Amino acid sequence: MKLQKAPPPVADINVTPMVDVMLVLLIIFMVITPMLTKGQPIDLVRTHNPVTMQAADKEDAVLISVTRNGGVFLSPGNLRITPDQLPEKVKDLLTNKVDKTVFIKSDARARYGVVEDVVDNVRAAGVDQIGLITELIPVKNNKATPINAGGQ
Repeated sequence: MKLQKAPPPVADINVTPMVDVMLVLLIIFMVITPMLTKGQPIDLVRTHNPVTMQAADKEDAVLISVTRNGGVFLSPGNLRITPDQLPEKVKDLLTNKVDKTVFIKSDARARYGVVEDVVDNVRAAGVDQIGLITELIPVKNNKATPINAGGQ
């Protein structure tokens, strides 16, 4: 009986499976990344002494965004609504929740009257705790970082 020789070792690296996995990961991240931002992209109001509010980053937090042109968006869902529709929508979102805080973020150049209407309509829904989301004014050699500032 004659022993067969083993084939010589292959010195080339097979990168095809690695490329397949990387392309799948790239597609997943491209699809999921836009979903991670809550609310509308706006230029936040800047302040010197913000108070950090961790609850604003939760997935089920009720977030109202006021854009520069006066548009009002309600998250979760990022629905465009009018300020007079807020009381019923906010009541529905806050049912069966322990934390009944509503967070409002407004563009720095939004009309004050629209922001006031939003706050009034949220109060009409029976909300006592309102968090105003702002951005920290940068100190020397520091860049501005978004901070959740609280207020009523």
